[in-house]
Amino acid sequence: MPDIPIGNQVFDLVFHPKQDFVYVGTVAGEIKGFSYDAEGEYQEKLSIRPTMRSCRGLDMSVDASKLYSVGKDKIFHILDAETGKTVEQRANAHESSINRIATLNEHTIVTGDDEGVIKFWDPRKPEAIRSFEHHFDFISDFHYLPVKKQLITTSGDATVSVIDIRSNKKDPLAHSEDQEDELLSIVPIKKASRFVVGTQLGTLLVFNQAKGWADSVDRVPGHPSSVEALCPFPGADNVILTGSSDGMIRALQLYPTKLLGVIADHGEFPIERLKLDRESRWLGSVSHDNILKMTDVKDALEESDGEGEEEGKGKGVDLDAEDALDKDSSDDEAQNEGEEAEEKESDSGSDSEDEPVKESKKRKKKKNPDPLGTKKKKNPLEGTGDPSFFAGL
Repeated sequence: MPDIPIGNQVFDLVFHPKQDFVYVGTVAGEIKGFSYDAEGEYQEKLSIRPTMRSCRGLDMSVDASKLYSVGKDKIFHILDAETGKTVEQRANAHESSINRIATLNEHTIVTGDDEGVIKFWDPRKPEAIRSFEHHFDFISDFHYLPVKKQLITTSGDATVSVIDIRSNKKDPLAHSEDQEDELLSIVPIKKASRFVVGTQLGTLLVFNQAKGWADSVDRVPGHPSSVEALCPFPGADNVILTGSSDGMIRALQLYPTKLLGVIADHGEFPIERLKLDRESRWLGSVSHDNILKMTDVKDALEESDGEGEEEGKGKGVDLDAEDALDKDSSDDEAQNEGEEAEEKESDSGSDSEDEPVKESKKRKKKKNPDPLGTKKKKNPLEGTGDPSFFAGL
């Protein structure tokens, strides 16, 4: 599909859950809507301007009849999704500019602002039904777990928090330690058992639900610039799409870690948002280049080599590395005992020429807080994260 010109810088987009239709919100406060088809043809159907300030966040109601908009004017706008007319608005919904919005269910919407305040709304009520203030910097992203009724939030204050949306308590269910970098985006992998978080410095942090939210269990270096947006890759539970401030949209496999390729780019402009349409075929991406780019990700990795192509489609992925990261302490002890037994057996029949081998085994026994940080020539992303790896992409 050719790039769709918008005319202004785009901050957010949302796909219609029932139709081939996409909305975008711009720095000028405009909201535009476009229909598109399987052949890549598009047509502008809607152009409105509910505010003179920037539109930073968009989402839709569960039944797709309403379009929700938030931004710098601190107003929560509720619009008719078909006509664009304002149905109602909540003036001064936040004391600071609103940065994010997400629809959780039919009667629950969440917003987050520049000062870290999170508010829950019921569209049937004029005021917020709940508010949280445990973050002290901008809210960058949300991910909702409907089964557990939990909202995961990332913030510029370098922490992740988990909120039980049914609870009336003022404190979150969990709040991570300081991760020493702004957290900008989040995406689930492995059936939402783990979450990948993008950071300002380009390192990806991995959180494991089973091990709690106090700290990340893994760090994946390699991106030369900040990871502003994350999105799952269709059909592969351990492949994600990363949108970086260097303008590149990459397909990255985790466990084992491998860069599968660059599937799109916005030149040198930073990526603001990545979202998939209802059929997970078209990837919508927006940046500072005043366009909406629609990339067909169904066959995005077809031109890769055979191994990469299969992994990009979620086939034949080796999960041994992941299993190694998830072992309980008892399993770790058993593994260490096995290594010690092997060393003793090797020591009993070794001579001076075997000394380097024994030294190597002893090194393996040392705890490595970053299993993916070891140097491996076969996988540049698992090395020191040298930015030169991405320089030619």
